[in-house]
Amino acid sequence: MFYAFSVHINHQLFIMKKHLFNIIWLFILILTTNSCGQKNRFEIDTTKDWYNVNIQRFDKDLILLDTTHFFNSFDSLRAHYPDFLPAFTENVLDANDSDTVAIRNLFLNFLADSTFTKVNKDVLKTFDNITDIETQVSDAFTYIHHYFPEVELPEIFFFVSGFNRSVILDEKFIAFGTDMYLGSDYPSYKGIAYNYMLNNMRRECIAADIVSTTLFRMFVMNSSENRLIDNMIFRGKVMYLLSVFMPNEKPEELMGYTKEQWDWSEKFEKDIWMTIIDKKDLFSTDMLLIRKYMNEAPFTTPVSQDSPGRLGTWIGWQIVDSYMNNNTNVSLQDLMNEDNSQKILEESKYKP
Repeated sequence: MFYAFSVHINHQLFIMKKHLFNIIWLFILILTTNSCGQKNRFEIDTTKDWYNVNIQRFDKDLILLDTTHFFNSFDSLRAHYPDFLPAFTENVLDANDSDTVAIRNLFLNFLADSTFTKVNKDVLKTFDNITDIETQVSDAFTYIHHYFPEVELPEIFFFVSGFNRSVILDEKFIAFGTDMYLGSDYPSYKGIAYNYMLNNMRRECIAADIVSTTLFRMFVMNSSENRLIDNMIFRGKVMYLLSVFMPNEKPEELMGYTKEQWDWSEKFEKDIWMTIIDKKDLFSTDMLLIRKYMNEAPFTTPVSQDSPGRLGTWIGWQIVDSYMNNNTNVSLQDLMNEDNSQKILEESKYKP
């Protein structure tokens, strides 16, 4: 009898453990499903209706011009890039494209400059094959075209500028100076860039820069008050889109932070937020103050000298992320059409 009773008890314990295991497993599954649903609910299959991006290699074609027959090769370059070459001439060489002979000589001198001969060779080496970059941008543009089909996406050009500028914008195209992405330890950058800028002067950064620049072209901040919160939420919305459209990229890479800077921001997120609140900066319209929170800098001055720059954008991204996770009925179009920053903040339930 005692043996039978023991067997019965052991059997019941086994059943209870089994049920408890099933409940725990179900709970974990629900949590995982909800988490994935929040994070990946905008995921699409980019192999369907893929938006193929071919980056125009003005940089390569310019560097490889035949200088022994320069006038003929230059005229061929002009014919191949009828829209971009005048923009390059104006923005990089600071000249008018109308004087053909003068422009030819200007380009020849640009290529003959011994300071940039090695730099241009390094560009050819670093950006010899850009298939990976084109694939990244194509995937992201496929997302943009899927969710915002009415938007006419720009053509992409690469150029070299003699460290003159990194981006040229036009109604039809976006162009990036590849000589500004040769690596954070590239020797020539020491004289032209601050240390806090070097992390983003890497080949790995150029795809995200192309996509983020495209997004900032697509959307403008619509706020009559232009408060810090408006700037934070607007840039946070763009960063949220960037994370959706480039899901395989690490968030610190999208933000332009090092891993250490990202970890610092996460560790002190509550302190950052409380600093903004306690200083009553959130609804400030002081543009000097707003720039301190939003602009590229070695650190975010109102927060801490140990902080990374642009913490206003980083916090804005966290608020928007919380808003989208807590309002799963909101589409990406709804998000970008919502100009009430205070509403987004309140409905985000953001509490770091």
